[in-house]
Amino acid sequence: MKSRTNATHIISSKWIPFICLSCFALGLIFSNRSWNPPESYGQFISSDCGTKKNIKEDKDVVNEITKTHDAVQSLDKAIAMLQMELRASRNSGEKASVGGFASNLTNLNPTKPKVLMVIGINTAFSSRKRRDSVRETWMPQGEKLVQLEREKGIVVRFMIGHSATSNSILDKAIDSEDAQHKDFLRLEHIEGYHELSAKTKTFFATAVAKWDADFYVKVDDDVHVNLGMLASTLAHHRTKPRVYIGCMKSGPVLSQKHVKYHEPEYWKFGEEGNKYFRHATGQIYAISKDLATYISINQPLLHKFANEDVSLGSWFIGLEVEHIDDRNMCCGTPPDCEWKAQAGNVCVASFDWSCSGICKSVEKLKSVHEKCGEGDSVVWSAQF
Repeated sequence: MKSRTNATHIISSKWIPFICLSCFALGLIFSNRSWNPPESYGQFISSDCGTKKNIKEDKDVVNEITKTHDAVQSLDKAIAMLQMELRASRNSGEKASVGGFASNLTNLNPTKPKVLMVIGINTAFSSRKRRDSVRETWMPQGEKLVQLEREKGIVVRFMIGHSATSNSILDKAIDSEDAQHKDFLRLEHIEGYHELSAKTKTFFATAVAKWDADFYVKVDDDVHVNLGMLASTLAHHRTKPRVYIGCMKSGPVLSQKHVKYHEPEYWKFGEEGNKYFRHATGQIYAISKDLATYISINQPLLHKFANEDVSLGSWFIGLEVEHIDDRNMCCGTPPDCEWKAQAGNVCVASFDWSCSGICKSVEKLKSVHEKCGEGDSVVWSAQF
């Protein structure tokens, strides 16, 4: 048995060279090619001109590879953006089936209106007088509001949720006010001072589902805004993929209880006395489309800190986001914004830091508008 195995092994070994030669010959026949020496050999025996030619060809190849790599990266970004929009659309569709205030989403046009920016003015049930002061100053009304959206791509809405009690007198009052002015964006959100971070998430998700905008802006109802300057400012950043624009700050993390802006999770920011990471102050800020879409998709995973502006900043701190610190978005009230306007440097927004808005805005907003406003015709004549 052992000798038979050895014999088989010997016979097999004898045939190996013939098998190899046969395979090589067949390869030449089918490929119709003969073996060429490696390019490196050719370089050694070629002239200097040939070497230079090869080097030039190599450079051309590298350039083409670089161009292809850049094109692939651009394509990857475009695909990622489309995927984000698809997930956002699916999310909005799921919310629409829930009912209640989310029923606003059921009437969405499959082709969302394309606009420059959507401005959500944060307001509360008790702020009717503030809203009226805004309507009487920088926010167009009636047909002008519709025209602003149609001709300039600027959408302005008061954003508000609903009360904890279904169909309460508070909700009915907002319904009546909206029927009169048609300038509200109702959110699937229960109103409350300590729920501003949640309201911010819901605003961006709702706005993204309803409008296809380059920018989404949040502003408080006690801040004066020059719409033309805001639009011109944002238009300068239109080509950038992920931008977060506002007056960047880094305030202290307050660990003491029973003080305004107390941060219960202060321990996450290190030792007592530390400051927050850089973030835009909450009176007014703008984010680009893909950041708003990111918030819409990842709502359940985004952590809420005590302060809304800190929460928003935390959602972007680990992303590839360009923070743009624009001090023209946080001018003071007269004489500060007045002097700047006289010098030709019209402010985007004006408010008092001491009040986190315009102090006594109901009484003072008209005066601020008269002294610091860009002029009601500017937004209509500006080209974005």
